[in-house]
Amino acid sequence: MKKASFLFEGELNFFLPRIQKHRVIEHPFDWQASIKDMIESLGVPHAEIDLLVVNGQSVDFSYVVQPDDQIQVYPIAHDIQLSNKIALRPPFPGRHTFILDQHLGRLAAYLRMMGFDTLYRNDYHDEELAYVSHHENRILLTRDIGLLKRSLVIYGYYVRETNRQKQLAEITRRFNLQGNVQPFKHCMKCNGLVERVAKETVEHELPEGTSQYYDEFHRCTSCNQVYWKGAHHQRMQALMNQIITM
Repeated sequence: MKKASFLFEGELNFFLPRIQKHRVIEHPFDWQASIKDMIESLGVPHAEIDLLVVNGQSVDFSYVVQPDDQIQVYPIAHDIQLSNKIALRPPFPGRHTFILDQHLGRLAAYLRMMGFDTLYRNDYHDEELAYVSHHENRILLTRDIGLLKRSLVIYGYYVRETNRQKQLAEITRRFNLQGNVQPFKHCMKCNGLVERVAKETVEHELPEGTSQYYDEFHRCTSCNQVYWKGAHHQRMQALMNQIITM
């Protein structure tokens, strides 16, 4: 039977069974398959891969695996010294935008808090998540590995952490968001844009006593949620400061 050798580098080992982590995998096959399909059959989603090297040469996802190929798979390309690198996807266009699956509602609120356009609904179907991610050039964040294997997904990432605040730190580091934070630009509830409003225009909507202690207010232009710099705002600001300086 034909076989090819695979070596997965760095954090891609997260997706492999323990016995295959950080070692050359001798993979037998008796069919013709693209390198993308063969890698995903081993458990690693294409959306997490940044560079493919076969027998010392950079290839793209359409490459058809040949017998005795020596294949290295990298999560990050920029640190690898190799001539004529083939990009597996275009650079992300502009400011980071996201769409999140149903398991990541609190992370969605945190990313909005930090000023990133972030779509989230708890009733998104997988097909819709992949479609919107593709057609709106959004990074798909998920806890579903299978979702990242859908061919429509260009930009995607599997969130490793389960703690909500650690998830925010993980995504901030992974996508280098620290320098692009615009606090409280988006509504944490609906993702609409937030703008400052005069106190008298929202005073009748505030909890009793609030207007006595605060003078600066903001309102979401989509859902009309009103915000002010109370204790919750201070906790959120402290969380952002902690994440940015980590």
